[in-house]
Amino acid sequence: MEQMQLREKLRILADAAKYDASCSSSGGKKRDSVVSKGIGSNEGMGICHSYTPDGRCVSLLKILLTNQCLYDCAFCINRRSSNVPRAKFTVEELVQLTLDFYKRNYIEGLFLSSGIVKSHDETMEEMTRVAKSLRDEHKFAGYIHLKLIAGASPELIAEAGRYADRVSVNVELPREDTLQTLAPEKRGDIIRKSMARVRLGIDEASDLRAPAFAPAGQSTQMIVGADGSDDRDILAASRQLYSSYGLKRVYYSAFSPIPDSSARLPLQAAPLMREHRLYQADWMMRFYGFASDEIVTGADGLLDLAIDPKLAWALAHRETFPVDVNTAEREVLLRVPGLGVKSIDKIIAARRHRTLDLEDIARLTRSLEKCRPFLIARDWRPSLSLTDDASLRAKLAPAAQQLDLFA
Repeated sequence: MEQMQLREKLRILADAAKYDASCSSSGGKKRDSVVSKGIGSNEGMGICHSYTPDGRCVSLLKILLTNQCLYDCAFCINRRSSNVPRAKFTVEELVQLTLDFYKRNYIEGLFLSSGIVKSHDETMEEMTRVAKSLRDEHKFAGYIHLKLIAGASPELIAEAGRYADRVSVNVELPREDTLQTLAPEKRGDIIRKSMARVRLGIDEASDLRAPAFAPAGQSTQMIVGADGSDDRDILAASRQLYSSYGLKRVYYSAFSPIPDSSARLPLQAAPLMREHRLYQADWMMRFYGFASDEIVTGADGLLDLAIDPKLAWALAHRETFPVDVNTAEREVLLRVPGLGVKSIDKIIAARRHRTLDLEDIARLTRSLEKCRPFLIARDWRPSLSLTDDASLRAKLAPAAQQLDLFA
């Protein structure tokens, strides 16, 4: 009977955790059971896989300590007023569940979040006890991501950072006014204060004499499409979060209507393509040198869903092109559609030894057709009619795909 109860808790709390997108194991400190003399490893593959937005495959037990919550956030399926089955694990149950799943090679680690029961500190203390028991009592060397409870004491946040590879606090929405409307019990200043404490812990741990603290850094999540924020608002908020708190990642989660939802929320789900375009735009900010306020080219403040934002920017700034691959600075090449960071590094290395022609570029990138109208090579210069062609967008946009009738 007890095993049936545990299985039912697992069903409820694993399903309740699926709405949190901010789990990724990139950048964690390497640990292996051969060294720790315990069990587990944060490298290798299990058989239950999830995929991060950058395409990397990881396997984590993604679970809630509980879906009971004091808060009544309109966009959350686990809100106080939601009519959903409730469950709560004990610390011991979660520890044993993680160990059992790991021994069966189902997972590489644990992603643990929770609703808030009784108080911020009591919930955070229980979550941290799970990580502490795994590390200290069972010598668990796998990956652990703890979702912090904003407003928890600095001591508990510090303890969570000592036992977790990564920690995160969700900002939920990009604008303070809509956060207050849709999640009146949450406060942006408290969320940011918790993030600041994490950054301080990470900065202090950069001193090699200090204990490790969340070596994979911190991340956050924003819901896309639950309020009136446009993509320009979202990217501006992300830029501020990256610069102020040193985040590793901002995750974007397309809003999906939930049962018995508030009339203040949209009736339709946000397009998943919008989420995808935001990840591409985020990549442009972090790795391609774009400022957040120059990525969105449309007057409506939204990214073009039909083409990627780098191509959209290039089409809106045709006076910048074409650029010569044999002489252009790296920062200029980063703005050419179809050229990625690795391709550009290869181009710069190769052009030290020879003048590159179009065939050379074709060997160094998989997107020659996309970048050809925007670059000059030894044997290629696009005509003005090609670069300025009004139909260039249509030529470069992905072909429309027939939907599967039975999908």
